[in-house]
Amino acid sequence: MTHYFVDLNPIAISLGPVQVHWYGIMYVVGIAIAWWFGNRRRAAGRLPVSADQFSDLTFYAALGVIVGGRIGYMVFYDTAELIQHPLSLFRVWEGGMSFHGGLLGVLLATLWWTRRNRLNFFDVVDFVAPLVPIGLGLGRLGNFIGGELWGRHTDLPWGMIFPRALEALGKSKEELYQMYLAGELDRASRHPSQLYEFCLEGVVLFAVLWFYSRKPRPRYAVSGLFALLYGIFRFCVEFVREPDIQLGFVAFDWLTMGQILSLPLIAVGLFLLWLSRSAPTLPPAIAPAGDVAGRKAT
Repeated sequence: MTHYFVDLNPIAISLGPVQVHWYGIMYVVGIAIAWWFGNRRRAAGRLPVSADQFSDLTFYAALGVIVGGRIGYMVFYDTAELIQHPLSLFRVWEGGMSFHGGLLGVLLATLWWTRRNRLNFFDVVDFVAPLVPIGLGLGRLGNFIGGELWGRHTDLPWGMIFPRALEALGKSKEELYQMYLAGELDRASRHPSQLYEFCLEGVVLFAVLWFYSRKPRPRYAVSGLFALLYGIFRFCVEFVREPDIQLGFVAFDWLTMGQILSLPLIAVGLFLLWLSRSAPTLPPAIAPAGDVAGRKAT
């Protein structure tokens, strides 16, 4: 059986010493699309702020993703390296971002912004939650293009060969490709877990949250649904995703760090959904002056 050999160039643009990776582009595109979708709903009165205020929120949330994601990765997944070499925290070009750290960064940035604008924190989080899967999904595509965060071994027909997972063989990519053509790497095929996460954390999560939040919902409901679904999706995908090499399994010879970090999200999601049963449902506000009138809520 011949599996797909993942041989995609992770560098989108190369100008001398400056290299722009697809992973970074995915972040920028994800933030831009999230801003566009969010601004449509904001103009329809789903968030009582001006366009400039919403742009500020987008900027601070993006900053929270990057800073929180990097700090979270080093704290959760590479603690030993952080202790031995504290400056490694700033070596972002080497890769290493954590969703859970990025989520904490976004929440802290949103908390600061809501206090500054005198809004209810969870009203804003409920508004932002459906926009998050856009960046999540595109980020997983960036992981796939970069040939990183691959899955565990599989014999399934859609298993794929990831050259970076075979670096221990000491072969060049060209040599690995010749071995692949000769059928010598079939047993090295792995789950394309990045694509699983793209579908679940990106496409499915966005579709569910977007359509669920098309009409006003009780406070906490959208945030709770996001936390619950992401936690479940991530926990399940971790069963076919290769554990981080520096950590391996962290408990019971099967539990990964990603699963441990997802359990609190599942619990928080259930708690928020329970709170939403007796929470108020806020009607759309009148769009601030100067915005385009008559836009339809989506």
